[in-house]
Amino acid sequence: MDETKTLAPAVRSILRAADERAEPEGRVSVDGRSLTAAIEASDGTDRTPIIAEVKPTSPTTDGTRTGDPVAIAREMEAGGATALSVLTEPEHFGGSTDALERVRDAVEVPVLRKDFLQSEAQLDAVAADAVLLIARFVDDLPALLTGARDRGMEALVEVHSREELAAAIDAGATLVGVNNRDLATLEVELATFERVAPDAPEDVTLVAESGIANQADARRMRAAGADALLVGTAIMDGDVRDRTRELVAA
Repeated sequence: MDETKTLAPAVRSILRAADERAEPEGRVSVDGRSLTAAIEASDGTDRTPIIAEVKPTSPTTDGTRTGDPVAIAREMEAGGATALSVLTEPEHFGGSTDALERVRDAVEVPVLRKDFLQSEAQLDAVAADAVLLIARFVDDLPALLTGARDRGMEALVEVHSREELAAAIDAGATLVGVNNRDLATLEVELATFERVAPDAPEDVTLVAESGIANQADARRMRAAGADALLVGTAIMDGDVRDRTRELVAA
């Protein structure tokens, strides 16, 4: 793992909490809905594939959204979301595995588990169609990729630089998210995706993450090669169905 001294204090706190979390008992097995296939199916239409995120709060947002995660998820799906992302990190994002389980039971689209996973055992906390693996924070990315696939889950491997992208590809990642937010500083720069994306092989499905606030941002990321967009705050900070529909139309 990278030296945590270079990270924003909030991120260091998140990682400490992840290390201290009790490991679940048992092992999950998932008949997963394919996130990649859903993105490809949406990409063949006039819609922008949106992974809409059920995001109660975060270290970079003000306040906490207290709505029922299932009701929010259904509004996102009704707005045309290709897939959903659900936070399961409890202390800093207000998420829970219970929320993910309830959302997945209530919708038909793939559901991504968003968390700071660092060990294979943490994959067993809840069944999801896909899991986020942040390349910077994983000691053995190939092992976690294999562990996720063995459980029936896809892995969205998050990177922030060309070097991390190369490591993700070497580890066998085929679904890659480029985070426009630098987790060392928590600052967002849409140009990050534009710098990193050209180095991705053509057969890799690319997701642009963070900082997408409106249709103009969505079109910019699509023009830079994004196959899908992961959007949380811009959807949660308004009428969820309408915000989702607007971005899908971009």
